Amino acid sequence: MKNILVVGGGGREHAIIMKLAESKHVNKIYCTPGNGGISKYAECFNVGATDIDGVVALAKKLNPDMVVVAPDDPLVLGMVDALQSEGFMTFGPKKNAAIIEGSKVFSKELMKKYNIPTAFYEVFTESDKAIAYLKEQNTYPAVIKADGLALGKGVIIAQNEDEAVQAVHEMIDELKFGNSSARIVIEEFLTGPEVSVLAFTDGKTVVPMISSMDHKRAFDNDEGLNTGGMGTVSPNPYYTDEIAKECMENIFIPTINAMNAEGRTFEGCLYFGLMLTPKGAKVIEYNCRFGDPETQVVLPMLDADLYEIFEAIYNHTLENVDIKWHSGACACVVMASGGYPLSYPKGIEMSGLDDKGQIKNCFVYHAGTKVSEDGKFLTNGGRVIGITAKGENLESALETAYNGVSEIKFENAHYRKDIGQKALKALN
Repeated sequence: MKNILVVGGGGREHAIIMKLAESKHVNKIYCTPGNGGISKYAECFNVGATDIDGVVALAKKLNPDMVVVAPDDPLVLGMVDALQSEGFMTFGPKKNAAIIEGSKVFSKELMKKYNIPTAFYEVFTESDKAIAYLKEQNTYPAVIKADGLALGKGVIIAQNEDEAVQAVHEMIDELKFGNSSARIVIEEFLTGPEVSVLAFTDGKTVVPMISSMDHKRAFDNDEGLNTGGMGTVSPNPYYTDEIAKECMENIFIPTINAMNAEGRTFEGCLYFGLMLTPKGAKVIEYNCRFGDPETQVVLPMLDADLYEIFEAIYNHTLENVDIKWHSGACACVVMASGGYPLSYPKGIEMSGLDDKGQIKNCFVYHAGTKVSEDGKFLTNGGRVIGITAKGENLESALETAYNGVSEIKFENAHYRKDIGQKALKALN
């Protein structure tokens, strides 16, 4: 039986841990830093997810059979390389492959070089040149992206010239996202339904997971600020078998081949953020890891042993694993702190959860919680929990998830009431 250390402390990590816990091969799970809900399924340690030396030292102490590096920051910083150099079996891409998310400029230039469909773009390091380009193009909305990681908030969709100029000044001149925005990408605004497709890959074989649809805006009807994600549904009804085939041929396999050709073999979970435009599917972004909160609806639908998949990716034997998916649908509704994604209080007591942080008929994935000294669950982040439910169809999955939401209470809890409505319309 295997012992596993998972690095990270959010809803995605909780979903990965609960799925690994189902494996017949898995004995004990450790997590660092974890959170309140994760602490009920894994032994947690207080080492930060980006503390490479600290995580390597912890791994040496615990001697796990595998270390799963889940978040983007440690992957981009090279945590997998550091762990492998000490002889640990890992899940997650090495630093030279994680750059596919770590640098928007790298990923755009990769797509251009290998003819992978994406939005037209230009790269800038000087604000006056960027603004001159915006004025010359004079087409809005315009998409302005920080080159590096910015907690999912480094993309501004400017509706007019004033918003665009402000975004350029904030990113390049004021370094709003630190050095991540010293270099920016300005790209054309694509239209069409968005689809998230995560894929398992060992650098030779690529196995797309079931598709999903994220809801990024804070409020109903896609209004308000962009967030890390307020809810998800799976599968995404816009992603037909025909489109899946087109994406496999034009995007997924070419991306894996392109990374191999660049000497940056990608091993792990590669996330494709796609826009289904009138001219076919195009890549909006790549992520070098499981998406959050997409993972919370994708992994419950997995009808296979997650540990076996992770091990096969490390051993480059993914082609030998039979990966199946449950029928039906899955829905996740995120309950966030009032004020998110701006400022919000922490430490608010939560009620309605059982002693494992769960409720009947749902998976409750904890993203920002902690456990008080007297054993109560408290809020400890912006996105607090994701209430996830499976159903024979999307309607029943949503009904169960929202019933779950109504059982859990904390002061000023905020959640969207319209998760999955766009998907339901597409189905009818």
